[in-house]
Amino acid sequence: MVMLDTLANALASIKNAEMRGKRETVVMPASKLIANVLRVLQQEGYIEGFEYIDDGRWGKFRVRLLGRINDVGVVKPRTPVSYRELAKMPDHLRKYLASRDIGVLILTTPQGVMTHREALKKRIGGIVIAYVY
Repeated sequence: MVMLDTLANALASIKNAEMRGKRETVVMPASKLIANVLRVLQQEGYIEGFEYIDDGRWGKFRVRLLGRINDVGVVKPRTPVSYRELAKMPDHLRKYLASRDIGVLILTTPQGVMTHREALKKRIGGIVIAYVY
């Protein structure tokens, strides 16, 4: 089994578990980026929580779901955006969200992984890596 994009696999696992009505899912392998994205999802109220499981290899995350996710996925290709572009919300980013105030884009910035709303408050840009609504 070849895993080229572990973040895409993790978010696909969460989406599939949500569609099947599961209460939890296991995401593997674990990474810092996946942990940071899960932390953002938890802060935004899309998941209940997650815990790291050390299995002696790469590690796993057990993610507890709330049933609030309609769609989640990665943005390919990774799109760098400046603060000015983020404030205008160009069409190539708008296509990932359902509506103006529904959902969030997840960015990786010099100050860490955060939502596009946090990046606007801090007046910084970054690279769009995922979306959720």
